[in-house]
Amino acid sequence: MSLPIVYHPDYMAPLKPGHRFPMSKYGYLKEALVRRGLLAPGGYIAPAPATAARLSAVHDYGYVERVITQRLRPEEVREIGLPGTERVARRAMLSASGTTLAARLALEHGIACNAAGGSHHAGPSKGAGFCVFNDVAVAARALLDDGIVSRILIVDCDVHQGDGTAWIFANDPRVFTLSLHAAKNYPVRKGPSDLDVPLPDGMEDAAYLETLKSVLTPLWDSVKPQIVFYNAGVDPYAGDKLGRLNLSLSGLRARDAFVLGQARARDVPVVGVLGGGYSDDPAEVAERHAILFEEAARHAG
Repeated sequence: MSLPIVYHPDYMAPLKPGHRFPMSKYGYLKEALVRRGLLAPGGYIAPAPATAARLSAVHDYGYVERVITQRLRPEEVREIGLPGTERVARRAMLSASGTTLAARLALEHGIACNAAGGSHHAGPSKGAGFCVFNDVAVAARALLDDGIVSRILIVDCDVHQGDGTAWIFANDPRVFTLSLHAAKNYPVRKGPSDLDVPLPDGMEDAAYLETLKSVLTPLWDSVKPQIVFYNAGVDPYAGDKLGRLNLSLSGLRARDAFVLGQARARDVPVVGVLGGGYSDDPAEVAERHAILFEEAARHAG
């Protein structure tokens, strides 16, 4: 069986030229996956938009309604950093349902990836940092509410701390949140993850991988997860515009291989999401994101 990949053309929404968020990376990623033979030109699995009810399971209902009806307050739009348009709202709803769909596919097949997602700055009552809805939180809560699983591990290796995810699950013992991130990077106010691992600026491959292994390995026995959500942000890469770490491409690959391999070696389903990655060249960012799918494909079937 090939790797289940969830994608939708509307993962991209129009932004003004020169916007810091590389929105077109999602289209370039699809092309990169087709070139690698990981995705047939029309062979992706497309989600339907998440409902307001699903989104409101982790976000304040009023906030969800303001996003969907394009009535966000100016300060909310500024904190998110994306325009409060119908296309941006649709994109966020699709990304949330895409991660939920990928999670259900991972439970069935052992592993799956959403070619979007990782919007970990969106918290209980607001969005932030280019994140409108927290797709991993929506998916995790859906599995819990539907009685499909009772223990979840979220492994967040984006260079920025997963503050929104941490706040959403701060009082939920069924979900264990792990965040490895640059200590001095955004956000200024960090959330209360179950395990936060702040990393010094400039950390390179060997030290990063040693740290990751030392903190993740004990969690399999202590958490006993029935599914893992893996945020494989590529912004720890040395050349990333918004990162402060110094990982090489081979370091990113070794990181992904370790997390995915550890889960599959224990027969724990794992779902991968993109997370962040920033450059003036979105196609270049997409090539970095493709590493996750290459490593995940090794464990498919």
